[in-house]
Amino acid sequence: MGMQSVAVACGALTLCLALTTATNPGFVVRITQAGLDYAQEQAIATLEKKLSQLKLPDISGDSRVLRVGKVHYELSRLRLRDFHLPYSRITPISNVGLQVSISNAFAELDGDWRVKFLFIRDHGSFDLKVENIYIKILLRLGSDTSGKPTISTPDCSAHISKVRVLFSGKLGWLYNLFHSVIESRLRKILEDKVCDKVAMSVYNELQTYIRTLPVTARIDDKIGIDYSLVAPPRATAQSLDADLKGEFYSLAHRSPVPFSPLPLAFPSDHERMVYFGASSYFFNTAGIAYHEAGALVFEITEAMIPKDVEFKLNTSVFSAFIPQLEEMYPNMPMKFRLSTPTGPFLTVGEGGISFQPIVDIQAYAILPSSSLAPLFLLSLTGNVSAVINVRSGRIVGSLDVGRIRLSLKDSAVGTFQVRMMQSLINILTSSTLLPRLNARLDEGFPLPLLDRIQLSNILVRFHQNFLLLGADVRFQPRG
Repeated sequence: MGMQSVAVACGALTLCLALTTATNPGFVVRITQAGLDYAQEQAIATLEKKLSQLKLPDISGDSRVLRVGKVHYELSRLRLRDFHLPYSRITPISNVGLQVSISNAFAELDGDWRVKFLFIRDHGSFDLKVENIYIKILLRLGSDTSGKPTISTPDCSAHISKVRVLFSGKLGWLYNLFHSVIESRLRKILEDKVCDKVAMSVYNELQTYIRTLPVTARIDDKIGIDYSLVAPPRATAQSLDADLKGEFYSLAHRSPVPFSPLPLAFPSDHERMVYFGASSYFFNTAGIAYHEAGALVFEITEAMIPKDVEFKLNTSVFSAFIPQLEEMYPNMPMKFRLSTPTGPFLTVGEGGISFQPIVDIQAYAILPSSSLAPLFLLSLTGNVSAVINVRSGRIVGSLDVGRIRLSLKDSAVGTFQVRMMQSLINILTSSTLLPRLNARLDEGFPLPLLDRIQLSNILVRFHQNFLLLGADVRFQPRG
């Protein structure tokens, strides 16, 4: 095999490995141009304040003036009064990052001057107007080893096309003779200082802020969500996309998920500032995590049944379907223990979220000694659908259970007709289990949001294999 053939083979192998090891996200965040524009407004307001606090150095030098000779000058106590950035635009650049362009910016400053030539010394004040400032900033987005986003400024340029300085005092006319020298020096200083301040603001302000994106979100004492980036954020022509792991996990023991997320076919929808794509993988890892954490085990006793439900959970009631109960365990209270053999598998499609859970129902008689006597084990299946919404930055939901089906898996009290018991089990699950589940779902699960971001104008849509949430955002300043 020739060297060229070897190179082609190695290239093909590398491509295949890259394709097979690529990680699809379980959760996607898309910031549209409208969202980027809003973020830019907030960032520009902060940058404007930072630039207004620029500290400029004193300037001194010598200049030769016609018919006067060498003049030594000093400019000191330079004070920046205003720095305005009236026009700016942010643009996503594919495979590069974000570019912020600022045009027609202007600033005003003042200071003191001193002059010395021949045997003459004098001093006064001056005003400086800086106009037509153009600033271009390139922002590169990445991720660190923990999956948190990073941001840097690989390139910044500032260009000032117009500087006007006006000196006052008895010898102000003299400074005005060589103002071009001073204006040139001030222009260079300002251009350098502006980009220094931009780089510092990106590092100290923007970098700190975007790292408030939660890599993990603790749900309760058993479950967390992994929102770490699986790849650096990528810019397209119309948006900025962030691919997150989007995986629930048990805090006590995190085991590998036995399946991988499928690709998300994100629609080209740009009505909202931000979109969240929660894949079926995201929801199904929740089922696995809660099952592994032992959180899908529920017990039902008579004390848990609402008072408005005329139902007694005892052997006398169930003896109508199982006559031998009255002989073996007469008029004894009962308890049901509900558990899932495996985590429920959810399906996300255009019709919504649905699943068909399998629930084991173990019935016990509570003996006078408070010990439990196993009675029978039922298997319950049914059609369950979910209603999803967003409230206070959290995904909230509720479940609706359709017709349930029962089968007998084991019995210590002989055989009986399970079908006759179906209505009682339906009352038990709808009056006790379902309200508990819906109360937990109403608490919600946090979305991956930066600090002090509030969502509004919520949109909820279902697509094949993922749930799409859209929203407009508002930044809530402290205080």
